[in-house]
Amino acid sequence: MRQIVLDTETTGLSAEGGDRIIEIGCVELVGRKLTGNNRHFYLNPERDSHEDALKVHGISNEFLRDKPLFSAVCDELMEYLAGAEIIIHNAAFDVSFLDKELERVGRPAFKTFVASVTDTLVMAKEMYPGKRNSLDALCDRLGVDNSSRTLHGALLDAELLADVYINLTRGQDALLIDMGTSDNFGGIVTRVDLTTFTLPVLVANEQEAAAHEEVLKQLDKASGGKTLWRIGSSGAVA
Repeated sequence: MRQIVLDTETTGLSAEGGDRIIEIGCVELVGRKLTGNNRHFYLNPERDSHEDALKVHGISNEFLRDKPLFSAVCDELMEYLAGAEIIIHNAAFDVSFLDKELERVGRPAFKTFVASVTDTLVMAKEMYPGKRNSLDALCDRLGVDNSSRTLHGALLDAELLADVYINLTRGQDALLIDMGTSDNFGGIVTRVDLTTFTLPVLVANEQEAAAHEEVLKQLDKASGGKTLWRIGSSGAVA
């Protein structure tokens, strides 16, 4: 499976309000491994960045004056992204800006070019309800080194997000067993069909059940009572 981790930097927070993309960073994963086939663009937004945005990305208006317009890199970018699963942190934000840039050059919406868009912010909120789930917070939680991130940068953030995504989805790895080596194919790998196994069911004792219930209560409290397991048969939150 081909996946592209994507990040943008912008002149401000509102695509509809006229803010523009100034930087795009893309990192390719194939089979959940970095390939090095990345893309990175600085863009002339034809307007200045807001002061607050400058404090976030540190990319000066002067630096961007001689950079290409989005229209000049659009074909290369869309061909690179075509058919891939796109992984973005807070995808609604980046996609809204990409949609607006594509609209300006008469191209269809972003999602028509790609297979799907995966939002790691949505994933993280489901896995860590009630906790901070910014990219920096996830790097700290998942052991990803972000010490070089003093300012936001699209390519660096995409590289960090790739590591975060791999850690978030580590449990999705297929169960594979190496059955030997082959001179021609570099190793024979077979998938194990788990439906052929009958696994014993171990029932929790009273102490374990009580400890589990306490963890659920803490999660419920942290999420403000919005956890799904508290919804009763009547559909109301207990």
